[in-house]
Amino acid sequence: MRFASLAANGHNTQPWRFSLAPAQVRIMPDFSRRTPAVDPEDHHLYISLGCACENLSLAAEARGRQAEIAFLPENSGSIRMDLATSQPRPSVLFDAIPHRQCTRSEYSGAAVSPADLSQVEAAAQVDGVGVIILTERAKLNSVRDFVVHGNSLQMDDKAFTAELKDWIRFNPREALAKRDGLFSGCTGNPAIATWMGEALFPVIFGKKGENDKYAKQIRSSSGVAIFTGAKANPEHWTRGGRSVQRFALQATALGMKYAVINQPVEVAQIRTEFAKWLGLGAARTDFVLRFGYGKPLPMSLRRSVADIVVHV
Repeated sequence: MRFASLAANGHNTQPWRFSLAPAQVRIMPDFSRRTPAVDPEDHHLYISLGCACENLSLAAEARGRQAEIAFLPENSGSIRMDLATSQPRPSVLFDAIPHRQCTRSEYSGAAVSPADLSQVEAAAQVDGVGVIILTERAKLNSVRDFVVHGNSLQMDDKAFTAELKDWIRFNPREALAKRDGLFSGCTGNPAIATWMGEALFPVIFGKKGENDKYAKQIRSSSGVAIFTGAKANPEHWTRGGRSVQRFALQATALGMKYAVINQPVEVAQIRTEFAKWLGLGAARTDFVLRFGYGKPLPMSLRRSVADIVVHV
């Protein structure tokens, strides 16, 4: 369960609970941790469940339990994992779980070798999910423009900024007390008192400053990975999460960093334009991230296993 809880998830809300029974685990959505302003369809929530599912599957295999995965739409979209005894199968993806992080900083700009690009693309293969990797500078500049446009619309949305502020943890004391949310140190920002952070939030997270930051970060990145889904429903979103997690773990194993740039997915009108630019037809863009080489930042915290596990 600890390995599962280290999965990527939106705003570090950790929107999951785990039900344990003999030889079975259920991953259940925790709707009390929704982020309706940025994620009104619960798309990111189910992506997060898929990420946790993949971590759990890798951990089970490493410990000698083969996982059979089933999505349960009739049970609020939970995921059932039946665990059969098998030979332990450690993997580089499993080994990377404690080291993976969403590293929101500028990267070195160094190119990733074709062999490594092939490895991360191969690792991300999940049925019903497509992966597009862009490394050409002209295309990365176009992605930057979509991200900046989307970010501008979000920063003008009072509900979005209010929700974001609720999940910011402005100092170590607040982060340690809640063990969730976006600790300022994880983005390279200095720690300040909570009251000060809330008062200065419009200045710290101003539209121009955020747009400039995203533009620089994308410019410093080696490439962008775009994940698409065959269908727009919770089951396929969890599959997308599994693919994203596998990509992130393989990138980590190869010494790379990554960060989410999901604005072209989160803003509906831009999502349509983005899909047309990519030539996707009916497929939906589910997730966008940038990758490259950079220094690690402080790791996000997680709630205790006792807070997320239900025994039946």
